[in-house]
Amino acid sequence: MHMHRLEKIWLGIGVSMLAVFLLVLGIMTFGQGIAPPNEHVHHIDPTKVSETAPFDKPQLTKIGDNEYEAVMVAYAFGYDPAEPMEVPAGATVHFKVTSSDVVHGFEIPGTNVNIMVTPGEMSQITHTFDKPGEYLILCNEYCGIAHEMMKTTLVVK
Repeated sequence: MHMHRLEKIWLGIGVSMLAVFLLVLGIMTFGQGIAPPNEHVHHIDPTKVSETAPFDKPQLTKIGDNEYEAVMVAYAFGYDPAEPMEVPAGATVHFKVTSSDVVHGFEIPGTNVNIMVTPGEMSQITHTFDKPGEYLILCNEYCGIAHEMMKTTLVVK
């Protein structure tokens, strides 16, 4: 196959640029210790959620000065605890959520709290609630025919 001299030059430049790109990407990745997200592992057996701590007792617990931990279980079609949780204004809440059946969402509209809740995985997110009010917690992943009924509230006083 005959290639024109300019085509060979452009092909060489393209291959060289690709090699430089991959070399820089590799150096940056290993130099900064970047790893795939699967290192964030908090596996639990989804069939034994009700027997596995801390999800065997889903509740809101005060863990510090105006700091709370909300352990919650998402299931079709609700959250446990189902009753509204109450925290004072300015409280920081660490949410730990898992699912006992299918993929659910966990969103508090008007905040940056928005996580996917997957069976066998513990999802975590932290938020400080500065403004008093009633915050709706809802599922934003379609999880079945009564999906729209899946909600609970967090009351900030």
